[in-house]
Amino acid sequence: MKLNLLSCDAQRPDRRAIASCLTDISLGGNDSLSNELMDMLLEGDAVTVAIEDKNSGSALRALRKLSIDYEILE
Repeated sequence: MKLNLLSCDAQRPDRRAIASCLTDISLGGNDSLSNELMDMLLEGDAVTVAIEDKNSGSALRALRKLSIDYEILE
């Protein structure tokens, strides 16, 4: 499944938690890539990530908890 992460609406986004979440949910994610994606997301750019279908429910829940808006691409 692919997700388009649109924005983070949290007043004070937890940068470490967002980067950790991206590492956990993305296929083949690593820390440096997750930090880059987190920076892009917080700057206002949309980010596309691929996640495993079996973990999609927990991934979507984690994104909502971090106040990250997303759309499902496929």
